[in-house]
Amino acid sequence: MPLRLPAALRRLQTSPNGRSIARIDPRTKDLTKRLQAGEVAIIDHEDLDRVSADALIACRPSAVVNASRSMTGRYPNQGPELVLAAGIPILDNVGPDIMDRIKEGTEVRLDDGAILVGEDEIARGRLLDLEEIRADMVEARSAMAEQIEAFATNTLDYLRAERDLLIEGVGVPDVRTDLDGRHALVVVRGHHYKEDLAILRSYIREYQPVLIGVDGGADAILEAGLAPHLIVGDMDSVSDRALTSGAEIVVHAYRDGRAPGAERVRALGVEPVIFSAVGTSEDIAMLLADDKGAALIVAVGTHATLEEFLDKGRSGMSSTFLTRLRVGSKLVDAKGVSRLYRPVISTRSLSIVFLFGFLALLAALYSTPGGQAALQVIGARLDAWWDAFWSLIQGVFA
Repeated sequence: MPLRLPAALRRLQTSPNGRSIARIDPRTKDLTKRLQAGEVAIIDHEDLDRVSADALIACRPSAVVNASRSMTGRYPNQGPELVLAAGIPILDNVGPDIMDRIKEGTEVRLDDGAILVGEDEIARGRLLDLEEIRADMVEARSAMAEQIEAFATNTLDYLRAERDLLIEGVGVPDVRTDLDGRHALVVVRGHHYKEDLAILRSYIREYQPVLIGVDGGADAILEAGLAPHLIVGDMDSVSDRALTSGAEIVVHAYRDGRAPGAERVRALGVEPVIFSAVGTSEDIAMLLADDKGAALIVAVGTHATLEEFLDKGRSGMSSTFLTRLRVGSKLVDAKGVSRLYRPVISTRSLSIVFLFGFLALLAALYSTPGGQAALQVIGARLDAWWDAFWSLIQGVFA
């Protein structure tokens, strides 16, 4: 029985020369910065997560080639299903050698489970099937107990390492940005971050929260037509434009004080604040906002559920779980705000707007000869209607 290829792969093979440009990088988030529509993305990403999948889909590649297994079955990572559902084929588990055997910009083509340069087969893998991946997802969900146990162990390790920071706020640096008593909007370039920002526009206009971009989240704020007040992160996925936008920069450093991102920031003529902590950058952004007195922390694109923590595929995600416990009732997910908050226009306000609009219309009409004639005609008609109505009332009660 012949192999039925996904539509996107058939389009790749029927392009004018049957080839596409390869973009290759072991770090998916770095690759998506230069990946263009119609190109082949070559990655080395075990258990492809949801955020990386969204970034790949946004670039619209003709295919994704993964040196590792896109889904190992350890937990139900959602990335492969999202990519396949978007019509982008995945050639999976082709082996690590491909990262050295194909150079950036090489023309490649995919053929029956193989990736070729010219007529030479460079690597061979498994072409993933959407229905099979969905079945694997069901099986993976039933085997999550082991991952939850590992997650709990990592959580305890993080608690031991950062108990002073979590409990007492020890080590939180001072910043110029005033957060005391204000709302803080923490933006991470995570799943559905664009939709989250869109539904919060009215909230942002009314409450004027402090806008905190976590690495690439600062660019998301700029793309939304806003300006970040604070940028927090290790500075590996944020643009120079964001770093020079006037926002205060807080570089996430290792616990021993090493801060590779600080050198890049200083090279742009900006002196950063250093925050040494073990957790993720979104964690320290929330801890910073909490420690500096933010009345409410609204999270955009962050991780909120256990499945999302596991889907991120990092032991460090346990810090996010504890951080959410630390900030407690101050933290609200963006989707929750959109459901709770609706801009309300009162009947009184509408009445006032209508009254002033009507008076403005009368003034405009009265200022011209034509308008005065029109008002006289309308007045005569109203007098006639009133006389008729009054005569009717008198007839009823006579």
